[in-house]
Parts: sequence; structure tokens; C-alpha cells
Amino acid sequence: SPALLPSPQEVGPTMVGDEHSDPNLMSFLGATKRNTLGNHFWEYYVNDAPRIVLNKLESCGYRVVSMTGVGQTLVWCLHKE
Repeated sequence: SPALLPSPQEVGPTMVGDEHSDPNLMSFLGATKRNTLGNHFWEYYVNDAPRIVLNKLESCGYRVVSMTGVGQTLVWCLHKE
């Protein structure tokens, strides 16, 4: 029988900020603020794939400086020019 592969649409949520992030930028990204049970902080997330978020940030002048993997999580560091 064929192997079942996950759909390419099965991504997210993409974390895009913390409680101190620029609310205007978070609104532009369409982010929702949430507090996960057990965490003592708030975070912003979107259901978009990371590539969609990175494209939106690029249109605002942000550029990727570095990227790394932490377990099954990818982390991008960006800088606004």
C-alpha cells in the first residue's frame, strides 16, 4: 500500500511575535494574540505557512539574517533595513 504523506497545507501555526511586539505589524500579519495554558507570557500566531509570513515581512523591509532548527521548530532571525 502507498505511504501516506502529510498534505503541504498541514503547517502552522506560525509564531510571529511576543507580548511586546508592534501591534500594528501583528495586525498587518493578521496575527492573533494568545496565552497557552502553562505559559506565563502571550504570543502572536497566524495560521499561514512561514513562507507567506516571510513574504509579507519582506514587503515591509525585513530581511532574513539567519535561520536554525530547534527540534521540529524552525526559527528565523530578521532585521528591518
